[in-house]
This record gives sequence, structure tokens and C-alpha cells, in this order.
Amino acid sequence: MEFRVLQYFLAVAREQSISRAAEFLHLSQPTLSRQLKDLEEELGKQLFIRGNRNITLTEEGMILRKRAEEITELVRKAEQEISCNNDIITGDIYIGAGETEVIKIIARVAQKIQQMHPQVHIHIVSGDTEYVTEQLDKGLIDFGLVFEPTELSKYNYKQLPYRDVWGVLMRKDSPLSSKQTVCPSDLWDKPLIISRQGRDGYVLPVWMQKNLSELNIVATYSLLYNGSILVNEGIGYALCLDKIINTTGNSNLCFKPLNPKLEIGMNIIWKKYQVLSKANELFLNFLTEIIQPITS
Repeated sequence: MEFRVLQYFLAVAREQSISRAAEFLHLSQPTLSRQLKDLEEELGKQLFIRGNRNITLTEEGMILRKRAEEITELVRKAEQEISCNNDIITGDIYIGAGETEVIKIIARVAQKIQQMHPQVHIHIVSGDTEYVTEQLDKGLIDFGLVFEPTELSKYNYKQLPYRDVWGVLMRKDSPLSSKQTVCPSDLWDKPLIISRQGRDGYVLPVWMQKNLSELNIVATYSLLYNGSILVNEGIGYALCLDKIINTTGNSNLCFKPLNPKLEIGMNIIWKKYQVLSKANELFLNFLTEIIQPITS
């Protein structure tokens, strides 16, 4: 399977038309059709459903599109890293991260890099730990900011000197809003909104003193902003981390920490035995400079 043909395939998948894709690629339509037919024969699978006006992907075609996009991104990154000038540090740094106030550390690193090396750019990819580690394993991101506990045996990592606090996001007119803290029994009979990561982990069940199946979980979220809208609409109480949603001023929401207190640490991880680009080394050096005074 040639990389060039994968690019042809992606163009057709994007344009949903062989004629439009051929025009974009500066190829004749018969040439492009032949290339696609050869690709299907090579894989032994039909990749397209050819309609009167548009072309759609089969299930196998959708799988190939996902992998082809990943391959294309890896090739782009490799070309960029290899072609960098030895005297000028350039490039892109991709960091996967969940929602946390600790992202401000990444922002401080990005600020230092921008001041000293303006041709280096940082990109934040949002997702839970499962998504971040998957993207890291595939080489689609360079670093991951992940919550504990995470299996770290196959990664290099730096533990960050910060801990996020778990609590409950609720409306200010809710029955629990008058409490300073929230204990497990307060939530046993309440409609709960939890993160997908919290649903799949064991931290919350231990604190709740109940299996999640025994609780009234009415909704889940991947991004807390979406969860906060559910809370604001009166759907339920969101178990979440502090300082992600603004609850000051005219906000209808408030945050109450858990009692007993529940905190979570985090690490910056990257693949072992990975040859780091100069931009990635720069990121790690600046990150160490920022967190060193706090840990010493």
C-alpha cells in the first residue's frame, strides 16, 4: 500500500466525489478511479459505496480513513522534525490532557517557549486518560497529562507537584448547597452526573462506599463544561474536580468539596525509548525549570 494512494483515498473520502477529488489532486478521473480500484483489490475489501451523486465509505472504508489520517499525521511530523534547522528550534508540540487547573503549568511553559522560540507551537488535545494514552501510544501526540492512578511502566514521566480536589458541582438553590462539604451519604439518593473516567475507575466507588451500580447515575460527561450545563438545567449533581467551572459572580452554580477529602495527583508522560525532537526537549527543560522550585 503506497502512501501516495492513501492520500488519494483520503481526498476522495473528504470530497465524496471522484471527479472533485481528481480535480483537487490534479489527476484525470480514470487514473484516480484505477488507483482506488487497485487499492480495493489489494485489501480485498470494498471501501466505497458509489452512488449517483456522492460516494460514501463502507465500514472498512471508515476504518481505513482513520488509520490513513493517523499515518499522514505521523509522516507530516517526521518530515517537520527532520527538516528543522540546527540553529533555530522550530516545530509543533502536541500535548494530550484532561480538564484540570494544572493546565496553567503548560500555559507557563508555552509562554516561555513563545518568548524565546516563537517558531515552536504548542497544541492541546483534550480527552480522558484512556484517550490520551491511546494517542500517545500511536505517536499522534508527544506528551500526556494524566491523572493518577495510571499505569506508567511503559512511559517516562514527571510527577507534577499539584493535586486536584474532588467535589460536587451543584445549583446554588439545591438542597446540598448550604453545606460546607459533602459526605458520601449525602449523595446516595441524589441524581448524579459523573465523568466517563470516574465511571471506569475505582476512586469514586471507594469514596462513595458503594458500587456505582447502586447509585442513581443519570448522566456521564467527557468534558465538564457539558456536564455543568446538565447541572445548570437541574439534571443532577456532577462529581468533578475543582476550579474548572467558574462558580463566582452571577453563576447559578457552586462547588462543594468532598468529606473525607479526596484529591488526585497527575503526571506528564511520554513514550520510553522515544527520540525527542528539539522542540520536545525544550518543553521538558522549561517544564523542569518551572516545577523544580516547588518540589525542592
